[in-house]
Amino acid sequence: MNQLPEYVDGLPNICGNEDLVRKHTGKVADAYRSAGQVDFGRIKSAAAIALHMQQPLIPAGGGDLQTADIISNLKYMMDNQHTGDNHNAPVFAWCYKRIGEFVPQLVNEGKQPRAMLEYTGCLLHGLRHMGANDVIDALKHVTVEPAYRHCVEWLGCPWSHAVAPSTPPQDYRLHVLAWQQHFAAIFGMEALERVKGFSPSEMALPNDPDVAYAFVKTLRDCGFQWVIVQEHTVELANGHGIEKRHLPHRLVATSSTGETASIIAIIKTQGSDTKLVAQMQPWYEAASLGRWELAGRQVPPLVTQIADGENGGVMMNEFPHKFMEVVRNSSGTETPLMNGSEYLEHLFALGIKDTDLPEVHPLFSKRIWERMKPGEGPEKLRKVVEDLRKEDHRFHMEGGSWTSNISWVHGYENVLGPMDQVSALFNEKVLKRNIKTSDPRFRNALFYLLTSQTSCYRYWGQGLWTDYAREICRRASDILTHDF
Repeated sequence: MNQLPEYVDGLPNICGNEDLVRKHTGKVADAYRSAGQVDFGRIKSAAAIALHMQQPLIPAGGGDLQTADIISNLKYMMDNQHTGDNHNAPVFAWCYKRIGEFVPQLVNEGKQPRAMLEYTGCLLHGLRHMGANDVIDALKHVTVEPAYRHCVEWLGCPWSHAVAPSTPPQDYRLHVLAWQQHFAAIFGMEALERVKGFSPSEMALPNDPDVAYAFVKTLRDCGFQWVIVQEHTVELANGHGIEKRHLPHRLVATSSTGETASIIAIIKTQGSDTKLVAQMQPWYEAASLGRWELAGRQVPPLVTQIADGENGGVMMNEFPHKFMEVVRNSSGTETPLMNGSEYLEHLFALGIKDTDLPEVHPLFSKRIWERMKPGEGPEKLRKVVEDLRKEDHRFHMEGGSWTSNISWVHGYENVLGPMDQVSALFNEKVLKRNIKTSDPRFRNALFYLLTSQTSCYRYWGQGLWTDYAREICRRASDILTHDF
């Protein structure tokens, strides 16, 4: 099954086989539809849930920050359960494993479970590194076994939970490629062929035209067919919010130089994410809906939600029972659970094309293109953005996210500064010199570059977590300075 080794020179296999990986990404046209046995012509609606799983890597495997081993935060929690809420560590570990237990049980009951999984590469590495092989094995079982694999859809993501709007585009592409290769090394190339959707960390969608274009182009170049986006991070061509949020859309990004890239967008609706998923509210909402018109056809709407799969009492305690209950109640009904690609495969089988989908753009696109034309270049764009910021304090180019009250930029100059320096150094020492991705030096430097760019170092605020960030950046800079 594994065509690639999971580890190379003691590091996760995150680079060196990009051409091979690209050939296998999202290649199966009918990966879920036929096996899923959903009567798409009969159902009136459907619901989809995705579970986001992440634990950062931290320099905490020892007493001294500058010499400590890099370990998973979950490992640190396991070893220090007497402090804070670290006592949740064993429950977290089970949360990462339990879909691998629930799906076989439900399938063997004759039911039709569905779940989309988004696990970062640094979490998967951290689990393996701390010896949680039972977690990986359980996930691999439902990913590979023909009886179960149509029930579980994996979503691509940045390897180390990087925030797209504030990550240099060339680095973000490296995150995406690293995740694909690492996933293939764990679960096999055949499993990678069924990965079609992408989940951006923090639901962060760039709205700077040039960064947004680079983001969409990266996803398409890497073989992804669709991306999940937060409802309030996109707008229609007229600048208004979307109207039919339970139907797929087509996200179009245009650069200042006039280039355009597009990808299918499945809309995540707003709300208290963990509570909604823990209580399986998308299914209850879907059950109240009937068919909607799309491209002259009546199709079932898809109510979609994603949430942290382990955080909060609701996900730790309420989700298992509710998930099992809803799967049992929904299987074979007019409102089943479906995964994103399964739903899209059914749409395409009706003859619907991506060009038939309503078009959306990143937030504030209309205001920008009212003042300039695509092709007028980045200098004109900077002037337009500067003017709009002066006129309206609500206007920004920080991108959209799952929440509108957290900035991934303001107040983090002491973290973003070192991160930007490492990125620039990697670009100068590695990318511009065309160092081969199979070179051990490339892999070592890449590991530290990617690790430094997790949003977790910013989410938890100033203090120990920003110290972690600066230390990882220091190590990355040392490697790039001395090894190249």
